[in-house]
Amino acid sequence: MLEQIPLEHILLLSAVLFSLGILAVITKRHAVVVLMGIELIFNAANLNLVAFSRYDPLLLQGQLFSLFVIIVAAAEAAVALAIVLRVYQHFKTANLNQINSQENS
Repeated sequence: MLEQIPLEHILLLSAVLFSLGILAVITKRHAVVVLMGIELIFNAANLNLVAFSRYDPLLLQGQLFSLFVIIVAAAEAAVALAIVLRVYQHFKTANLNQINSQENS
């Protein structure tokens, strides 16, 4: 039987994913890259939910909540991409700084 991955390794991977997502949201100015950073944050949370749910094998609450987060993330991505397309059609850019400066002038 395969040996289980230690919880510390999973939590470290989740922390790295979360940090990369936060870094993308804070530093990048392209709207699609910011959305990808948000998806990384959601995936880090899902990884934590599934990792901790293995300690309660009779109840599948972690997996079910993770599935719910995936569904919400898919809906968020669809709506956000539709908004980005409309903003691009109006401002002719997807750069968040340029959109903000055009709106203020």
